[in-house]
Formats: sequence, structure tokens, C-alpha cells
Amino acid sequence: MNLDAVRAFLAAADAGQFQDAADDLAITQQAVSKRIAALEQDLGVRLFTRTPRGARLTIDGRAFLPHARDLLLAEERAVDSVRPGRRALRVDVLSTKIAPARLLRDFHRAHPAIELDVVTTLPDADAAIAAVRSGTIDASFRAVVVPARQLPDDVEAARVLDDPIQLLTGPAHELAAAGVVTPAQLAGRRIWMPGNAAGTEWAAFYDELAAAFGLVIDAVGPNFGTDDMMELIADSPTLATFVSPHIRLVWPPHYDLRRIDVRDPTPVYPHSLIWRRDNPHPALAAFREFVDAAREGHRHIDTWPPALAPR
Repeated sequence: MNLDAVRAFLAAADAGQFQDAADDLAITQQAVSKRIAALEQDLGVRLFTRTPRGARLTIDGRAFLPHARDLLLAEERAVDSVRPGRRALRVDVLSTKIAPARLLRDFHRAHPAIELDVVTTLPDADAAIAAVRSGTIDASFRAVVVPARQLPDDVEAARVLDDPIQLLTGPAHELAAAGVVTPAQLAGRRIWMPGNAAGTEWAAFYDELAAAFGLVIDAVGPNFGTDDMMELIADSPTLATFVSPHIRLVWPPHYDLRRIDVRDPTPVYPHSLIWRRDNPHPALAAFREFVDAAREGHRHIDTWPPALAPR
């Protein structure tokens, strides 16, 4: 259905005159007549009866009137859903379980009037940067594994959240009783990371971490998810993995898994906020200010970030 024709119908219904409707729409009376005639042909009914005083709605015209208004309201809502400045602020994050998602939840609680759309469908940093540039999303939390000077000129990135890693072991593991371990103590040990897909930003982080401290990152095996991994680690004297302290893990009591801090130094996964310099969304500035204010609380003194992380 031609919405311009529906718009002409509503203008004529409200004005009671085709000429007045033409004046309101800034088109000719002939154009109004043609649009309404085309709409009547599509619907197979007459919408107006011509009278000496103008145009009067028929019974079918009166029946169609509220639905015509709904059509234009639906059009307006559809446009608003995708137009920056009128749609929700769209922020990309890898998963709703990781630390940046908690920051998003805190922002939403602090600014409940700002409509927020959390996007989790972009597969990697390249896709996120492309979506930021096109305006599909307004910002993205990613680990930037290229120097800032290699980012597109219209894109900015700021390191906003350092996420420390913990060692997760079962009760039979040699380090299970340790309250704290150092990266040096993990040298040569097998760290099982079945979700470490080659070419991803998180794989690049763990590759650099392994090279820096002599770790053995094992990505072999299908990734059946966190529950399966915890079950296998619980029964193994050698398997261990890295997790974030911000990720909620729930396991049966008999697993008796141990979350062990890594220090001296603490490796941190550096989440950066990425946005386009000229993004027009009015809520983006408030979001960036909130993230900047929270940033210092996530910085640690003795840490190891990857070399390419923004400072």
C-alpha cells in the first residue's frame, strides 16, 4: 500500500476539502485526487463522496480512517527504530556474561530514561568496527589488537575496562590449594581454552599472554560450552582454564572448583570502547562520560596488558 496515498487520504479526511489537503501536503489538488483514486482502486471501495461543500467520507472511508492513522504511526515507529537520535542507543558487546555487559547494566540503572539496545550478534572486532562506521551500532566493547594509528580515521578507541583473569581448577589440581598464583608458576602448564577460535581478538590476547609467560594454551577439542568444561575440569588433576572474576559461574557443590587469582603481575583483558567521531546519537556522549567515570575503578596497579592495548 502506498503510504503517500494514505497520507493524502488522511489530509483530505481531516480538511474536508481536496484543495485544503493539497495545501497541507504542498502538492497540487490533482495529485491528491490521483493518490486517493489509486488508493480506492487498491482497496476496491469508494472512500469519499463529493458534495458541493467538499469531500465526505463514505461508510468504508470511516471504517478505514483509524487504520490509516495506525499505518502512518507504524511508519513513524519503524523509522524511529533505525534513525540515529530517535532510535535506542545501540552498544555491541561480545556476550551479556562478560564485564562490559555489567557496565552496560550499571549505565541503564543510572540513566533509565535512555533507551538502550544491547547487540551481541557481531562475530569479531572487524565486524564491530564496520558496524560503528556505518552507523548500524553506536559503540562497541572490544579488545583492540591493532595499534590505534591503524584504526580508520573516523573511528576512535579508548581502553576503558581492564578485566583481570583467574585460574579455574578442580580440587585434584596441583594448584587447587593455592590462594594466589603468579604467571611464572603457570609456565609450561596446560591452560585449556576450547573456545579460543583462531583469528579472534580473544585468541590474539591469549597468544600474546602465552608468549610472554611461557604458557601452553590448548584450544583443541570441541567447545560444548561452560557447563561441559566445568564438569571436565572438576574431574581432572591437570586441566585448568582462565575465567574472568566478573563472570558468574554456577556449578554443583561436588565439583568443588577453585577460582584462583593471578598476580605479580595480573594479566588483564583490555576492553576498549569504540565509536565513530561524528556519531550523532544524543545519548552517546552521556554513555561515554559514564564509562570514563567508571574507568579508573577498573584499573589495577601491577598488571600485564597486551602490547597493542590502547593506553
